[in-house]
Amino acid sequence: MKSRLFMYLFIFAVLAIIFQYTNDKNILDKYEKDIKTYKAKVAELEDERNALNDKIFDMSHFTFEGNQEAVDYYENKGINTENLVARLKDGLLEMNVYEGIDHPIVPFASMTESKIIIDQIRVLNHKWILANFTDGQHWGELFINYEVTDKNEIIYKLDDYFLYPIN
Repeated sequence: MKSRLFMYLFIFAVLAIIFQYTNDKNILDKYEKDIKTYKAKVAELEDERNALNDKIFDMSHFTFEGNQEAVDYYENKGINTENLVARLKDGLLEMNVYEGIDHPIVPFASMTESKIIIDQIRVLNHKWILANFTDGQHWGELFINYEVTDKNEIIYKLDDYFLYPIN
């Protein structure tokens, strides 16, 4: 009787071990599959991040901050360049507050009931600015020359412009 009890305990222990082994193997297989999925996702996201970093690097070439020659131009003149881009953008955005129908720098009158405003601005270098304008239905772009005087005043001069046609 004692040997049968040991035999039943042994069989029960073997079955418990087999069950535990199978269960653990399934859990490990699931974790390995999840790890492979997440590693693939991480690799994909890293590739996307690298592509975006490359794009940012390419786009930063045509910005004031990314153009060391443009920064040096004003530093050699003794002008503080730390807040120059902000001052340039603020100066153009302040032009959005105007009376009447004629914008101070945009050569088009609004064709809707709202005013024309400048909404996006990119300072390219020490002389040029690209700006986007709209009245809510019509859009266009401006190519603006600017100069910072010895008195630290900014002078804007519209060089070229266009209005996108409506489809």
